[in-house]
Amino acid sequence: MNKDTINGNLKMFAGQAKKQWGKLTNNDCKEAEGRMDLLAGKLQERYGIAKEEAAKQVQKWSDGIKRGLNA
Repeated sequence: MNKDTINGNLKMFAGQAKKQWGKLTNNDCKEAEGRMDLLAGKLQERYGIAKEEAAKQVQKWSDGIKRGLNA
């Protein structure tokens, strides 16, 4: 995978994350940029949920994305 493809995928994932969690901002997605732990932290901040719940939601979302890429 080349750099342009990776950058395009990151933008697509950011859009999907914002669709999944409407309270996320562009800056939230940019700061997380593929780091699931940072994304979970942003969910904690925006939604006031526990660390474990945020990590669970991110993992479930990530698994769905991976399934979609492998289809």
